[in-house]
Amino acid sequence: MLAVSALAVPLFGAAAPVTSTGWASAGSVDVTVDNEHIVTGELAKCSVDGPLSARTQGGATGDVAAFGLGESGCGRSGAASIAQASGHRFTAGVLKRYGGPVITVRTYSVKCATYETGSGGEVTIGAVEGIDVPEQIPPNHRIVIPGGPAGTALATVVLNETVTPQPPDGSMVTHAVHIELFPQGGPASGDIYLGTASCDPFGKK
Repeated sequence: MLAVSALAVPLFGAAAPVTSTGWASAGSVDVTVDNEHIVTGELAKCSVDGPLSARTQGGATGDVAAFGLGESGCGRSGAASIAQASGHRFTAGVLKRYGGPVITVRTYSVKCATYETGSGGEVTIGAVEGIDVPEQIPPNHRIVIPGGPAGTALATVVLNETVTPQPPDGSMVTHAVHIELFPQGGPASGDIYLGTASCDPFGKK
């Protein structure tokens, strides 16, 4: 008699259970300024898979950027993932080298959460100086800081930024503040993020 193992036959109707994912951080720096590469990694990063919370006392990367106290918290509630982070007393001095403003943000926070087929996010930003910020900040509000070579921008600042893949798959990344240096080229390049939260209802990382 021929023995057949049931484990050798795939069960196409039995899909693996879906587990949502999420993570958040108080911010990050990844820039090249006058040929010097400066990277902080994600500050105070939490994940729904652990660590569930994190905290940073902050610090400075020379005159490029300085972060104050930051913290994050992540977790799951049933099938939903929730990730949030906040920070205080941020300063970006890098643009002063090129005749631009010093940008300060007193407080900021970011949060995302998954639901059955998608994700949602929210942002708060308080007391910004160095750029003009509307009282009500719409999604992906872009501010161009002029003064780059040949009429280009020193930087662009995006407030309440939401990044989703194309085509959409239910995931999203939300940033409270995103500063991109010399987006058309110049003596500096790279990105500074204040408050990042990423969520995916289907568990991609």
